[in-house]
Amino acid sequence: MHSLRTYLLDTSDNLRFVYRHLPLMSIHDKSLITAEASEAAAAQGKFWEMHDLLFERQRDWHSLSEADMESKLVEYAEELGLDTERFSQELSDHVYRQQILDGYNDYKEYGQLATPTYVVNNIFYPTDAFGGFGMLQGFISLVELGDHVFTEPPPQVIDTDKDYQATIEMEKGGEIVIELYDDLVPVNVNNFVFLAQQGWYDGVSFHRVIPGFVAQSGDPTGSGLGYPGYRCDDEIVPSLAYDKPGVVGMASGGPGTSSIGSQFFITYDALPQLDGNYTIIGQVVEGMDVVNDLTPRDPSQGGNLPPGDVIKTITIEEN
Repeated sequence: MHSLRTYLLDTSDNLRFVYRHLPLMSIHDKSLITAEASEAAAAQGKFWEMHDLLFERQRDWHSLSEADMESKLVEYAEELGLDTERFSQELSDHVYRQQILDGYNDYKEYGQLATPTYVVNNIFYPTDAFGGFGMLQGFISLVELGDHVFTEPPPQVIDTDKDYQATIEMEKGGEIVIELYDDLVPVNVNNFVFLAQQGWYDGVSFHRVIPGFVAQSGDPTGSGLGYPGYRCDDEIVPSLAYDKPGVVGMASGGPGTSSIGSQFFITYDALPQLDGNYTIIGQVVEGMDVVNDLTPRDPSQGGNLPPGDVIKTITIEEN
């Protein structure tokens, strides 16, 4: 909860945090009275202080009787500098109990009772799919991206009788020039060109850079979850292979998943294990030194990662 509050301070212009108690009374016998205590403290401007203190001291109070628990809560209120007479009276009168129970009953209608549970714009955070809450910030970014995605696949913007090059201009300087294989993988090159022309990649970072493997970009959320609102099918061409540095592929869930969106990657080495699994759309013809100079970062490792290097824009040249 502390890390979430810290994140909210950084995104306060875009996100409003609404906290609801979920007292699982059949499991936690003191979940209701501690929720009441937090609300009584909130009435005096000390909600989070009481909330955090209760979690910090849980071992001290979890086995207390109901009467002793109320006394302990008043002790905590005094420690926090609250008006203990008011606090004790509100606790005894159960001033906040009904609003807590009403919120609990409203939440039960969702049919997903777990603590903690996060709901962003009425969308449940998929705890099971993401394996915990480590991807919450990325999920919030993905929800925020919703207003900016496309509602249908792109129109035809390339002519397969012509040749195309993409130039990635980096904010910190340097360019990466890619020869695109529009004649071999027209659907995915058309997708890449369309997104570049729409400015989708402008300001997007290389969020995953693993030397010896790949440098990946194309996700405005920087989480690895972002996509443009539609998916493209694979175009696996047997004559194309990940047999050298600088091969440009489209990230996906693997062959046959139709999960190609906007994310692309550039190889650092020959990676034959990727052959037949990820659509190849081109080859770096200039600027591998820029690719090699990208800041290494692996989101799967967690921790405090350095900022990813940012794409200023991608321009498309047609010949």
